[in-house]
Amino acid sequence: MINDLSFIKEKEMFTMRRGMVLKLRNFHNLKRLLFSFLSIFIFALTFVACSKKFVKVFLPNGVSLTAELAVTDEERQLGLMHREKIDSDQGMLFIFEEEDRYSFWMKNMKFSIDMLWLDREKRIVHIERNVPPCKNLPCPSYSPPIPAMYVLELKAGSSDKNNLRLYDRLEFILPEKNQ
Repeated sequence: MINDLSFIKEKEMFTMRRGMVLKLRNFHNLKRLLFSFLSIFIFALTFVACSKKFVKVFLPNGVSLTAELAVTDEERQLGLMHREKIDSDQGMLFIFEEEDRYSFWMKNMKFSIDMLWLDREKRIVHIERNVPPCKNLPCPSYSPPIPAMYVLELKAGSSDKNNLRLYDRLEFILPEKNQ
């Protein structure tokens, strides 16, 4: 009977130890799972935060500025809307798949801008200077008389300040997918 009791106690101890090991394994598995989810979440946030692309644009007078790229339909539709300002060394470069007469408007804009339409060779084919925000609907549209592939939006007065003229060529290198 004593042997039976010791066997039962050993069995209970083994079961308790086994249960603790399983709980410990489950805890470590849970930690790994949480760490994996956290890593994926951080990666996703980083990807979204870094998904905005920028390029350096060089003007004919040697001045350079940093332009945010608007490549997707959503990015092009949003443009500079709802932003408070744009600095003189900044811009937004709209990239299209092919040349066409792309129209722009100033709905939901908070400041005036200059708009430059560029052909596939990155030559200025049309300039709209000091375009004001749209105050009342319907908003006027601005478009070039000839097809363009890119549109560069700059702080109002930048085209005059940098002496930009029709057929001036700008320089920029697009990321692989957009070249």
